Amino acid sequence: MKRIIIPGRNCWTVEEVGEAGVLVDGRAYYRELYRAMKKARRHIVMTGWQFDSDVSLLRGEDLDEARGGEARLLPMLDELCRANPELHVYLLAWDFSLLLAMEREWMQHLLFNWTTNERVRFRFDASSPLYGAHHQKLVVIDGAVAFSGGMDVCDCRWDDRTHAARSPWRCDSGREPHGPYHDVQAVLTGPVVDRLTELFEARWAHSGGGELRLPRVSRDDVGFCPSVPAPPGPVALSRTFGKTLVPPQEAVQEVRALFLDAIDAADRFIYIENQYFSSRAIFQALVRRFRAAGRPRLQVVLVLPRQPEALREQLAMGVAQVRLLRTLEHVARETGHVFRVYCSAARDEETGAEVYTYIHSKVMVVDDAFLTLGSANTTNRSLGLDSELNLSWEAGAPGDAVARAIRRVRVSLMAEHAGLGGVEGVAPLARADARWVDFLDAVAEAGLHRLRPHPLETVFDQSPLLKSLEPEELIIDPEDSVLDEALFEALRGGEDGLFASGIRLLSRWLVGVAEERPHRAILPAGGEDEDGRLP
Repeated sequence: MKRIIIPGRNCWTVEEVGEAGVLVDGRAYYRELYRAMKKARRHIVMTGWQFDSDVSLLRGEDLDEARGGEARLLPMLDELCRANPELHVYLLAWDFSLLLAMEREWMQHLLFNWTTNERVRFRFDASSPLYGAHHQKLVVIDGAVAFSGGMDVCDCRWDDRTHAARSPWRCDSGREPHGPYHDVQAVLTGPVVDRLTELFEARWAHSGGGELRLPRVSRDDVGFCPSVPAPPGPVALSRTFGKTLVPPQEAVQEVRALFLDAIDAADRFIYIENQYFSSRAIFQALVRRFRAAGRPRLQVVLVLPRQPEALREQLAMGVAQVRLLRTLEHVARETGHVFRVYCSAARDEETGAEVYTYIHSKVMVVDDAFLTLGSANTTNRSLGLDSELNLSWEAGAPGDAVARAIRRVRVSLMAEHAGLGGVEGVAPLARADARWVDFLDAVAEAGLHRLRPHPLETVFDQSPLLKSLEPEELIIDPEDSVLDEALFEALRGGEDGLFASGIRLLSRWLVGVAEERPHRAILPAGGEDEDGRLP
């Protein structure tokens, strides 16, 4: 297998790591984030697609760890700052489209900045390209430990690895409990954290927040309990940024190149779990690999949600996704390769209904020699428009320590989706030969565990009333071109509605009133740190 990771082509940099782990699902991530925040001395910085103020990081039996203290995000950050006068908190969230206004916590600029300690600073980042989003998910604490992957700290994301059909702990902000939810995050220490700190500093400045200098704190108390150990050795950082004129920023498409190079290099199998599959570039790369003369036959396995989460996503992305996947099935059969798409479900013991796990993770494994995880979906916008951040590891030789660690990650994830446990249950997953997919097919068809064959149907297939509304113009010729990115913004006209406009004006007025108040000091009592740098 040829080398995949090439700095300057498909990654920004390759950095050494002290320790690293993979945190699977919200319970593992939120618990480790809580523990790391409790130890923070100088700074906590967070950037994400979304934050919610009252998300509880500890739930159920984990709440005992709080010992009566705060476990909700914003009250906890406020409490930490009040207890430690040297601690500064910076939160940078995407200034979201008004199409999402009814799904977001309102007036967050006021809530985060004006109801908390003065050293908690929150900004909305509106510097993304037109119709683009800031989608990176990154937390850095004291320059000593960092978290990055697919998870935001917001409503309806917490779950544990059992993904039970019902759980009293999957509930936020007074809502009804939400369904099973799967995601993946990484935790890292060592020199790589310096580069991730640099990334946050640049993002903060690009958003208009001014220059930040975040010193690394020398600490010997950093530790964590991962769901699965991450591969040892260096990690590559790959990004996506869309081109902007004000402020000026050139397009960066490292994640796109990374995905395409990984697909081209595959000799045995490709495993992907992702929230969506609608990328024209990835589709075409798979078709090219299936049709490449003289290359070994591949097994390609995808784990996706049963259907997009919201109706607007089903309408805007579901059609393209299903047609791409059906075409890939056809091309694989035609060329002698194996292509499977699965989803995962639990059976509700009270009703007998199947409750599907929503897959939000963004993971790709190639030949157990390459692993990437991060924020990038396999969509057009994640490869060229939104801001994204992926971490990648690559083995130096077949069967080395990195390859064995990558295999453990893949097997652990597949065992979770399939609902299998024990050495005997997961041993067939570790082989990753032709029998691997036969085993998955048998498990999925039997319906005795969690794995299910993905039906590859759209909302239009499910409803005769909607069938007549299916947009025929989205029919595509997969050998020529795939869906244009404009589809993702098909509903943007809603931003001009009276309600949306009213929310925009009210928010701007309240923020303007607040910002007329005297500017609060954000420096510690000493003004500068021991190195003479601003915090």
